[in-house]
Amino acid sequence: MIIDTHCHLNDEELYKDYKNVVKRAKEAGITTLFVVGWDYESSKQAIEIAESDENIFAIVGYHPCNIEGVSDEEFDKTMSLLDHPKVVALGEIGLDYYWVKETEKRECQKRFFIRQINEANKHNLPISIHCRDAIDDCLRVLKENHVNKGGVMHCYSGGPEYMNEFLKVGMYISLGGPVTFKNAKAPKEVAIKVPFDKLLVETDSPYLAPHPLRGSVNEPANTLLVVQEIARLRNVSEEEVAEQTTKNAKRLFNI
Repeated sequence: MIIDTHCHLNDEELYKDYKNVVKRAKEAGITTLFVVGWDYESSKQAIEIAESDENIFAIVGYHPCNIEGVSDEEFDKTMSLLDHPKVVALGEIGLDYYWVKETEKRECQKRFFIRQINEANKHNLPISIHCRDAIDDCLRVLKENHVNKGGVMHCYSGGPEYMNEFLKVGMYISLGGPVTFKNAKAPKEVAIKVPFDKLLVETDSPYLAPHPLRGSVNEPANTLLVVQEIARLRNVSEEEVAEQTTKNAKRLFNI
């Protein structure tokens, strides 16, 4: 049993054939999927997909690149989705400075990040964090705004030093396709050094397909390739990685 803790079956690339995508995942041993939203519509769609299968769950919220123009009414409507029984976390939330360069827009991202952390605490849910080119500010926000139920650094791309700081504020570390890339020094080092009981796996599909499928449309079935690479790096069996990361995901997301 393997859990893909972050996929986007609600992305148009996968949604058009998502039932077959799920079937291929199960055939590969990926028994449980977390479908992640990035705004109101995608969050609502994540729940609809989760309702179609007892082993699919939803994560709902606003990606930092999708917060512009969100009214209070829409925000409240999205946060009301957190009460749905198939929702296991609020996400993917956080900071993205790769796409956003303006100082005021970055400050807006931070305020929205904190706003969503407060909602997660109100609903007793963990969070799934997107952090791109913003690791210092992301860590600062988490240090200054306690997350009651913890969370996960989705597709973590930092090094071991920052990893330890995120662990201190209650975050788990999730690795996806990049850990399989031949020149991916930081993710491989993290895969070796992260405490086994704080490690999760994911695909972020349809993005970031692992080696040797890099550049193709990614699918949850490819979580197996991530597990295999982590097992190789840690010098343990695939079964051990699958078992431990599944146990970790169940603990964090309370399923």
